[in-house]
Amino acid sequence: MIADEVFRRGSAGHPSWVVEIDGRRQALPVGRWIGGPGSTLHDLEADAASVALCSGPTLDVGCGPGRLTEALVRAGVSALGIDVSSVAVSMTNARGGVAVECDIFTALPVPGRWAHVILADGNIGIGGDPVALLRRVREMLEPDGTVIVEVDRAESGLHRRPVRWETGDLVGQWFDWASADAAALHDVADEVGLMVRRVIDAGERRFMELAAGMAS
Repeated sequence: MIADEVFRRGSAGHPSWVVEIDGRRQALPVGRWIGGPGSTLHDLEADAASVALCSGPTLDVGCGPGRLTEALVRAGVSALGIDVSSVAVSMTNARGGVAVECDIFTALPVPGRWAHVILADGNIGIGGDPVALLRRVREMLEPDGTVIVEVDRAESGLHRRPVRWETGDLVGQWFDWASADAAALHDVADEVGLMVRRVIDAGERRFMELAAGMAS
């Protein structure tokens, strides 16, 4: 899996890229995903804001190398990271978090019992369909649970497209991905019966807190 190599190379400081179907190429922020000494003050501010929204059992979806899962544990919050990359899961567990290798759309531990679900670092894009993703996430929440979703700060709407990862001389397979700004995610939340509780700007990034219940 190319994600494994992206995380291996990223931990050694080597770059990787995401490429869109039209040829646009952008560096993956693997250093930010890993966190630690290389984190900027803005990164730390954004992570702290996300962690502060979680007070009960939290599922970190697409946890990557586990910086948020670890931060939640350090804050005294019971947390589980999930990722499809075995290397990312190993990195999370090695730094003191707890993670398992699985997909959000497969069987997951204790459905309906999570107080919070985190979709940071653009992970609202998983599967290329934010509606399907949030429907699945809502199944994981307890009745009064919340979802913390990072969204585009720029006004970009809802954008779906195939992408692939590249690192070194390795080129991955195309997969479906999506991105959304706050207005677009508000519409998605309405569709799946989640209520927008608040929008938080922190560390030059934007997050939305969605609550289970009737959408407004």
